[in-house]
Amino acid sequence: MSLVVELIADPELGGYTARVPDIPAYGEGETEDLAIADLREALQGYIETFGLEDALARVSSPAVRQLDWDLAQLSRG
Repeated sequence: MSLVVELIADPELGGYTARVPDIPAYGEGETEDLAIADLREALQGYIETFGLEDALARVSSPAVRQLDWDLAQLSRG
């Protein structure tokens, strides 16, 4: 099974937050790799607490589409 991991950069403080959509577990680190490693530990803790079945039930396969939208045009209302 492959998981989608979202990496969110923090431009003010630096570093990254990593998360798997639909599972309330997060990882943080100075680099993407450190945030992912921290997320792995958080997911292990989540599974230990709530069970593998709960984690698997939360994971969905999102439909991902790439759209060429101009955000400046969207802001004009």
